[in-house]
Amino acid sequence: MEHIVVGVDGSKASHRALAWVVELARATRAIVQVVHAWTIPALGADPFTQALADSRTLETQARRELRLVVEVADERGLVSPIECTVVRGEPVRALLDAAKGADLLVVGSRGLGDGDAPAGSVSHGVIGGAPCPVVVVPPEDHPETP
Repeated sequence: MEHIVVGVDGSKASHRALAWVVELARATRAIVQVVHAWTIPALGADPFTQALADSRTLETQARRELRLVVEVADERGLVSPIECTVVRGEPVRALLDAAKGADLLVVGSRGLGDGDAPAGSVSHGVIGGAPCPVVVVPPEDHPETP
């Protein structure tokens, strides 16, 4: 294994996914690429409200969120520093694009799936279209979490 992509969004689930990936990357000497996707939120049809959604501000916020997630990761023992990628676009598409050429794609689950399934909409989206194996790191309170 040489290249692992992990999606983060600032949630506890994505922190857990990144921590899991870092441990795996230490063992396999893989490069870790962290991807954070952002979009302009739907604010309604009012032009004034739409003008409040400044893309530069939103991108700056996304970069800050990514930095906050990565800076708590323990990078000791990794073959190289964690690569950070911020993408303007839908999370599923951004992760699938980043996973092209990767050996593994990892996402965290917030446990919002239906029934006993821990996967949410992003997890389901990447599972259905990933060009590589996918690991969904379950939430801490999931019964199968070690």
